Amino acid sequence: MKRIAFLTPLILITAFVFSSCVNDLNVEPIDPNVNTLNNVFKDQAAYKRALAKVYASYAISGQTGGGGGSPDISGIDENFGNYIRQYWGLQELSTDEAIIAWDDATIKDFHWQTWSPNDVFITALYSRIFYTVALSNEFIRNVNNALGSASGTMLNDLKAYKAEARFIRALSYWHAIDLFGNVPFVTEDDLPGAFFPKRITRADLFNYIEKELKEIESELVPARQNEYARADRGAAWFLLAKLYLNARVYVGTERNSDALTQINKVIAAGYSLDSNYERAFSADNHASPEIVFPIAFDGQHTQQYGGMTFILHASNGGGMPLFGIDGGWGGIRTIKDFVTKFNVRESDFAATTQYRSADKRGMFFFDRSSWQWEITNVGTFTHGVGVTKFKNVTSTGGAAPNAHATFVSTDFPMFRLADAYLMYAEAVVRGGAGGNTATAVGYVNSLRQRAYGNTSGNITAANLTLDFLLDERGRELYWEGHRRTDLVRFGQFTNGTYVWEWKGKVKNGIQTSPHRDLYPIPINDLNANPNLRQNPGY
Repeated sequence: MKRIAFLTPLILITAFVFSSCVNDLNVEPIDPNVNTLNNVFKDQAAYKRALAKVYASYAISGQTGGGGGSPDISGIDENFGNYIRQYWGLQELSTDEAIIAWDDATIKDFHWQTWSPNDVFITALYSRIFYTVALSNEFIRNVNNALGSASGTMLNDLKAYKAEARFIRALSYWHAIDLFGNVPFVTEDDLPGAFFPKRITRADLFNYIEKELKEIESELVPARQNEYARADRGAAWFLLAKLYLNARVYVGTERNSDALTQINKVIAAGYSLDSNYERAFSADNHASPEIVFPIAFDGQHTQQYGGMTFILHASNGGGMPLFGIDGGWGGIRTIKDFVTKFNVRESDFAATTQYRSADKRGMFFFDRSSWQWEITNVGTFTHGVGVTKFKNVTSTGGAAPNAHATFVSTDFPMFRLADAYLMYAEAVVRGGAGGNTATAVGYVNSLRQRAYGNTSGNITAANLTLDFLLDERGRELYWEGHRRTDLVRFGQFTNGTYVWEWKGKVKNGIQTSPHRDLYPIPINDLNANPNLRQNPGY
């Protein structure tokens, strides 16, 4: 049972608080049973329930659950309009780690890297980001109003709740700076009303996120001391390290020493590698000691068709084992260019459909009797290689907590210790102070010893290069929503030397224009807000 309680229809805070034209009117409903901000925040427990809704904006798509009714955002089917579903798609489908067979709208454009500013999926994630920002702002405003009269336990709780909401807002703004660059900017100081949000530059947004995370550090619960799936200091350190590691991309300045400062805090906080790699991606991953910050899902209490439900169902088909779900949708799989990083070849599946190389992190399915290694038709799911990394059963094969055959109980591991180890190694290789090569090699080898079960996969300092680390990040973290950001940071997402199957809409892959290192500002928001400017190249 996941230990975070998600909210259903408690509050309906609009994502577009900055476009309302009725702020000067009294719009309180006559019906006292209708929830509004004035009667929602009526006691201490109500603030925690409202905070749960802010967290839930990553996991669920609407107010009623089950994928239908009262969606959070408009313009897209609620089943597609889920934060983690769209974040995963933009981070993974555009890379060598995933390709999709479906014909829904422009979905194939992501792996081809041919998207345009009117793309419905880009617009959906952009809207989800600012919906979460708006929820966070509204929650923070209401906490601020209550702080003056609060005391004792409630005062302490409200301060911690506010810090968590600021973390969530910073996380979404990190997604914005990473995916879109220069974006609209609103905080709790921008009251609901009719105005055009100002445009913030990537550099200024970087400074804002950095300042927020540093300010909330002392207000957050100490690392590993909060309820499961709630932010603590470890999550804030991790996010700040991510910001610094990508600083050269965001603002043109290396901040690897600063990244190491934060990574060292995470590593020293008491997280530990799970002895069972698979548990981090199974339905009991809430018990994994290496997850720093997850997005929690539950088969009974977060019922929607995005998030982990999407990842597990869409990646299943063509005779693949079900691993706790009631059927596959036949959509996403990986390509030969990626599985070769595990030294996996088609011939390895001669006597089996599920193969593990010496590196057991590679969990792949391929049926030589009915699947095709080379993808000649992107729309055929059985062209490519199946991925079985995520499962809706426990790491021992048992039933998922609160098991449901359609809706999944496996959590999304947004931040975990293994990533911190690889970030440490990368920051050292890039010249950051505060770390050393011997420790970096040790951290990498701890991951490889878990993967191989022995020291046969160990590396030496001579092997610790940026090329190796990019591949190792793929082997350790594939399908966890990191790949596009990593490829951009390593200069290989668009016009680098690395091409892969169907990149650029060419069978063998071609380089693409570097302007696609950023997604476009959606055309609808660009037309609606004169303060915004389109990213170059679109």
